Amino acid sequence: MTKRQIVIVTCALLLSNAMSGLDNTIINTALPAIISDLHGIELIGWVVAVFLLGTAISTPLWSKLGEYIGNKRSYQLSVAIFVLGSFLSGISSSMWMLIISRTFMGIGNGGMVSVPYIIYSKMYANPRKRMQVLGFVSASYSMATILGPLVGGYIVDAFSWHWIFYISVPIGLISIFVIQYYYKASKLEEKNTQVDYLGAVLMTAGLFCLLLAIELIGDASYVLIGVLVVAAVILLAIMFKVENVVEDPIIPNRLFKNRSLVIDFVTFALVWGSFIGFLIYSPMWAQGLLGTSAFIGGMTQIPGSVTDFIGSGAVAPMRRYITPQQVVGLSLLTLIICFLLMVFCGVRAPYWVLLLAGAFEGFGNGACFNELQVKVQEDANARDIPAATSFSFLVRMLSQSFTASIFGIILNSALKSGVQDSGGTITMKMMNQLSNSATAKGLPSQLLPQMRTILHTGLHNIMVVALIIMLCAGVLNIWAQGLERTKMKLQAVKRNHSEVNNV
Repeated sequence: MTKRQIVIVTCALLLSNAMSGLDNTIINTALPAIISDLHGIELIGWVVAVFLLGTAISTPLWSKLGEYIGNKRSYQLSVAIFVLGSFLSGISSSMWMLIISRTFMGIGNGGMVSVPYIIYSKMYANPRKRMQVLGFVSASYSMATILGPLVGGYIVDAFSWHWIFYISVPIGLISIFVIQYYYKASKLEEKNTQVDYLGAVLMTAGLFCLLLAIELIGDASYVLIGVLVVAAVILLAIMFKVENVVEDPIIPNRLFKNRSLVIDFVTFALVWGSFIGFLIYSPMWAQGLLGTSAFIGGMTQIPGSVTDFIGSGAVAPMRRYITPQQVVGLSLLTLIICFLLMVFCGVRAPYWVLLLAGAFEGFGNGACFNELQVKVQEDANARDIPAATSFSFLVRMLSQSFTASIFGIILNSALKSGVQDSGGTITMKMMNQLSNSATAKGLPSQLLPQMRTILHTGLHNIMVVALIIMLCAGVLNIWAQGLERTKMKLQAVKRNHSEVNNV
């Protein structure tokens, strides 16, 4: 491929990344209008949940499909399914039709956001150049998440909620046609092995049970959740046994025998599980505790989006002077600072502290993602790059789903405890009103300090748990740096022996 073709293909792949980021935030803006039109408030959670379920479950399957039909076709097919789901979502006349359509979107999204990373590894063999490109990937996603609420609000007000889904159709089609014309994939090696259908079915069923259990935490009985978790463990255990004997497994067990890869996966899980706490609850902190508008509350995400791009771009220069694990360690330090600021924030902490914490969070997240994504591909064997890349994405999805549910339980527990201690003067309905500045104006002014203290307790507890998770990631990184130094010393000794032998 020529340099011009590579640039055009990269831009086309960035479109899919932007589409995913746009959809993840634009839907939240349109949900009130959707519920009002389709009358299904009891099913609201599933509109978001099925998208995440479809994305997580399909991610490893898309990378494996790419090995059989080529990453180019795999990407185009995933985008086509996402576009179809978007169109069906737009014409939905009931909540159930919307939920089914959103499932299609999630399945397509799994390949649309994971396969490009495999293509990047083919087009940009130089890790430093690939890091620079991944900086643009983070920037496109961050920009889309910023524009999502603004674009969504305008579309719903000016047209109707249906158009928030239609907007993805032309973008997806453009990406498909550009890839078809400009991406010159290398000749696909024929595979003589059979497709691991049994492994695919077991993995899909096991992940579905696990993710469904996570989504139901706090809403369903512990017995049902326990049954789903046990079923998931059994199905995944059988899958791993099957993967040991098949020729071409969906997720090769040898990935977990690579210590460096396992460290990368665990670090991914800890970081993504932790930072989702700031992403979800910092706007609520601004609105509920400081009384800002929804717009100003959303602005807490802006500094992080800017520094995310800066952090991603800083990785390649840092790699010239420090080791990969030291780059990860520096990014973890900035994330720890973010949560330390939040933990020590009082009820009336100034708004600029949230912005500062967001700036630290963005830099750490951007740098950590960029370094780890490339590191996963460098630590994996050449034949395992697709599987390792998609599995790292799956790990992030699972971690975010799990910790988001846990953080929700922590907040609800603090709210219920505070309401009970109030002796009936404060209700849960009033606490719900507090989180929105528009509805908070109708609350009794004399009760606002006590209500804000209750909300602060829940948010503070979330930030404490997130900080603990980040500290665990820091300890793991310190150990990994020790392993890295030992490895470098052994390599130096081998080089010295080789030079002596040559002499």
